[in-house]
Amino acid sequence: MLQPFRDEFNASFTPEKYQSLLRSLDEATRTHIEFRVAETPCFFPRALLDEMAATGAELTGRLVGSPEYMQAADAAIPAKYRLGNDNPQPNFMTVDFGLVRAADGSLTPKLVEMQAFPSVFGYQDVLAKAYIETYGLPSHLRWHLGGNDSESYWKLLRKVIVGDRAPENAVLLEVAPETQKTLPDFHVYEDKLGIPTVDIAKLKKEGKRLFYERAGSWIPIQRIFNRAIVDEIERKQIALPFDYRDDLDVEWAGHPNWYFRISKFSLPYLDHPAVPKAVFLDDWFAGKNRSHLPERRERLLLKPLYSFAGQGIKFEPDDRELEAIPAADRHLYLLQERATFEPVIRTPNGDTMAEVRIMYLWPDGEEMQPVISLVRMGRGLMMGVDQNRNQEWVGGSAALFE
Repeated sequence: MLQPFRDEFNASFTPEKYQSLLRSLDEATRTHIEFRVAETPCFFPRALLDEMAATGAELTGRLVGSPEYMQAADAAIPAKYRLGNDNPQPNFMTVDFGLVRAADGSLTPKLVEMQAFPSVFGYQDVLAKAYIETYGLPSHLRWHLGGNDSESYWKLLRKVIVGDRAPENAVLLEVAPETQKTLPDFHVYEDKLGIPTVDIAKLKKEGKRLFYERAGSWIPIQRIFNRAIVDEIERKQIALPFDYRDDLDVEWAGHPNWYFRISKFSLPYLDHPAVPKAVFLDDWFAGKNRSHLPERRERLLLKPLYSFAGQGIKFEPDDRELEAIPAADRHLYLLQERATFEPVIRTPNGDTMAEVRIMYLWPDGEEMQPVISLVRMGRGLMMGVDQNRNQEWVGGSAALFE
């Protein structure tokens, strides 16, 4: 999109440089990257990224600042996962946008979804830097948002993730972390912040305290950087050594309650030009707000509220698929207007769509600020790296700007 960088990159690209990029990422993250890395970074006008960042902040502010919404969101937290020692704000926010063609022919951001949950903040910093260094791109290109650079970015991440705790007492908590595709991201935090990565199923609880084992000793946990996703715990039937409802003597960096509060659940509550129309499935069956949605099914998506990496999404859902969802579970699904994203990234394999994730940090007692972005390139119905693994010039990428 940003010339002359786009055309110059395509002209100078070689498969050998791409393989060098992949090797450098494996080396920097101390593991093999299992998901598909796009051959190219995405060159965006800074004004477009700033517009997305401002819109994401505005939408988040509307939700957090609405007593009506917060009451509804709190009621949506499943009782068995309603955790105490709450945070008044989400420490992490991600807001995803696609680019659509407006009536006047201009490109404009359209919200895909919002999630108060940490994304790959560590890996994404490594990826953007690797693109510039491996391909010999101009050194004045930037990838941090909000006026940050690498030093201030990691200082802010340390404040949010570690706080004033010793690194050995601030852990990254995940379900079977060695099996996760995001393991490269975990390794970056280990190297940059000195924190350990711990399997949630291997903790020990004594009274109100949690411990993890290292070299035969049980180390007390004072702060948790939470990466464990509830729907994965449920799906894999993970036996936890504690109950989410326990009164635990621990701080949370990314309190689990916010995963439920700001998610796909938010969309029906937002009235904004950048937000597609959405209706809870139980309301739709009750005839409520049906007029908000397009009548043609090919313009609709069915989405489960609490799933990750695009699991469970159905395009053009028919009556049979909708009626197959038990009535008691329909409040856990959305019917959403489907946006048509423009293919805006010119590649040797054809023009490619780009979904941009703006990533925010929100330290306790401070303001939320955009810090970095992530891009997913794809040509199919879905933009996730899992859905574009067998193509070229698609996958996870980074946004660079002047």
